[in-house]
Amino acid sequence: MSAAPAAPRLVLATHNKGKLRELRELLRGQVPGLDVDTQVVDAAAAGAPDVVETGVTFAENSLLKARAVAEATGLVAIADDSGLAVDVMGGAPGIFSARWAGSHGDDEANLRLLLNQLSDVPDAHRGAAFVCAAALAVPGSDSGPGREVVEYGQLEGVLLREPRGDGGFGYDPVLQPAGEGRSCAELTADEKNAISHRGKAFRALLPAVVEALRDR
Repeated sequence: MSAAPAAPRLVLATHNKGKLRELRELLRGQVPGLDVDTQVVDAAAAGAPDVVETGVTFAENSLLKARAVAEATGLVAIADDSGLAVDVMGGAPGIFSARWAGSHGDDEANLRLLLNQLSDVPDAHRGAAFVCAAALAVPGSDSGPGREVVEYGQLEGVLLREPRGDGGFGYDPVLQPAGEGRSCAELTADEKNAISHRGKAFRALLPAVVEALRDR
């Protein structure tokens, strides 16, 4: 008889499989005894509710999601809120990045709208950055209150005029990292994780995650 699957220990408050894959790879081998493929799950697998992002900053939204999922599941939860900040647009699309064209998660429409809006902007002024706030929420217990931590990451670059590459998701095909000749969507998964805004934020959060899982 095969062993029963290990119970989840960490929930990533998202339904985005790309984000879950990135987190699993970042955590692989970092926490003794943690099977990242079965014990690090997304919100759907944990039966966690969708959380409305009512915050006005990346940090507020990431904390809202992590806190709600931790309370609903009783598990350690991580959430991130991230987006694209374009210099000449005053940091927009920002927290509205995923729904810039009006429909949440329509990557192609978001890309096309953004490129159309910037069509007259010269190359010298097409600076932009991916920005991420990653939050950890640890449920409270009889022995004390829960814990919350927020860390940040940023990936600076320039916006291309047309999408390039088939990897990644979101705005990856149109951001070329500083010092690179390829878009984020043309990088390998390992290359992207090494420099990405989300990778930086999650790595900064990693010591708190390891401590939280060790204590539970």
